[in-house]
Order: sequence, then C-alpha cells, then structure tokens
Amino acid sequence: MSAPTLSLTRPAFWTHSGHWRSASQNTAWCLLGCSIGDFGTIAVFQVFDIGWPTLAIMTLAIINGLLTSIALETIILSRQMALATAFKTAIGMSFISMIAMEAVMNGVDVWLTGGAMLTWWVIPIMLLAGFLAPLPYNYWRLAALNKACH
Repeated sequence: MSAPTLSLTRPAFWTHSGHWRSASQNTAWCLLGCSIGDFGTIAVFQVFDIGWPTLAIMTLAIINGLLTSIALETIILSRQMALATAFKTAIGMSFISMIAMEAVMNGVDVWLTGGAMLTWWVIPIMLLAGFLAPLPYNYWRLAALNKACH
C-alpha cells in the first residue's frame, strides 16, 4: 500500500466539510478530557494555595490533562471494543495534538493571568485556544492519513 499523497498546497485539500466536522468533534472530545485533568490540577493548587512555581504546576496540569484524556478516550472506545484494546488505542492517539492543546491552554492562562490561575473569564479563552491549536493538525491527520485524533 502506497503512502497517501500529501497535497497540502491544493486549496481543495482543506475544504472537505466532512473532515472538518469529524476533526472538530474529535478535537472537542480531546479538549473535554484534557481540560478535566488540566483545570482540576490548577484548581487544586489555586484553592489550597499551594506555592509551587508556575512551571511546575503547568507541567503537572499537562500530565494530568493527558491522563484524563486517555482515560476518557478509553471509556468511549470501550463501547466499541474490548477494554484492553480501547486503552491501547487511546494511548496510540496523537500525542502531538494533545500536547499542543495542553501547551496552548496553559500558555494562554499564564499570558492572561500571570500565573496558574483559573478565573471565570480566562477559562473560555483557554478552551477556545486549546480547541483551535490542534484542529488543523487533526484535520490534516484525518484527511491525509485517515487517522482520527479522538
């Protein structure tokens, strides 16, 4: 089987509404999983006033975001396949997408609040940035490689 033709420069490549819809749904599920662990971690440090450096909090938030995203994806996939297979599939999802999402969300938080802080106004901005950052990659992965990033 030959490798897919990567025609990123063809405008038509980026105009498939079905791929955008699927990539957006997959990205939204990933965002949900990532934000649970990410926001939960930041909230614990904020509520309990734990004085770790911002970089340490954000690193732990990214790790926890990745773990909750994998857990959520495992649960979703376990409806279609055996639990062990669902876990292996979830682990094999695109970490590039998840890490980009996490890094952008946390970067926006630090940039807008000056630290690891959740406020009512920063959360929607973080979520929007976290959704948009990996979306073109997720579309490309689906359109060019036929691989979804759930």
